[in-house]
Amino acid sequence: MALLLPAGDGRQPVFVDATFGAGGHTETILLRSRSSRVIALDADPAAVARAQRLASRYPGRLDAVHANYAQLDEALDERGVREVDGIMYDLGLSSLQLADSSRGFSFSGDEPLDMRLDPTSNAPTAADLLATMSERELADVITDFGDDRFARRIARQIAWRRERAPLKTTSDLVAAVLSAQPKGMPRARRGIHPATRTFQALRMAVNDETPNLERGLEQAISRVRPGGRVVAISFHSGEDRVVKRAFRAWTDAGRTETLTRKPLTPGADEVAANPRARSAKLRAVRIATTKQEALH
Repeated sequence: MALLLPAGDGRQPVFVDATFGAGGHTETILLRSRSSRVIALDADPAAVARAQRLASRYPGRLDAVHANYAQLDEALDERGVREVDGIMYDLGLSSLQLADSSRGFSFSGDEPLDMRLDPTSNAPTAADLLATMSERELADVITDFGDDRFARRIARQIAWRRERAPLKTTSDLVAAVLSAQPKGMPRARRGIHPATRTFQALRMAVNDETPNLERGLEQAISRVRPGGRVVAISFHSGEDRVVKRAFRAWTDAGRTETLTRKPLTPGADEVAANPRARSAKLRAVRIATTKQEALH
């Protein structure tokens, strides 16, 4: 968190938590920068409700906003905020979303195949995509967002099965993935369930996560004041590529200074305490006050 919090200059610092989730980052900012204000965004209404409850403990310091990080400009404009001191992105799902049996994010039960971060929206669900995408489109999604080497086999199984009955539940999708595994392949590779990558890929497609992240970062660079920070934690190679590409472009243009030459990754103790952190990569940049500063 020290990478996000710049030294104060006497005014109230304003930060954006672009992915409120369970609220850990926001509360840390509020505790460590006691005069700060946080504008917390989340596409998930359940997360916004958590942010509103937290706001009651920090009167006047936390704004809970039901918005995707691609709507950063709109969220700040509505609050009359031109510039902020830092923006934090913690990408992917929270443990609370995985535990919610109504959402379809987890492959451990038998849940409706929804996967929308905002279940109140009119966006297509995961079941809708499985029913309407071509076999080739499904294979491309699983390859691009899931990095699964059996993507074409999985897409073929999905296409074959949906001709007989729609895939409506998480167990339907898990069955398709398992049936696509080559004979003799263990059900878990290095502790990763075979359906993990397909579920991740489908969730990212349902929520347009890659284009939304690209749009959010494009807006962020013009909203952070000189000396402020942009910090992103990613859990997937595709997300990390988007962040890395954006940060590199900003630095090459003299707009930022890189604070993490190599991404920060969790240590063994952290992974032991939170296995989901094993693939986390943190990158951070500081908005340059001059072009010469960024180039150095």
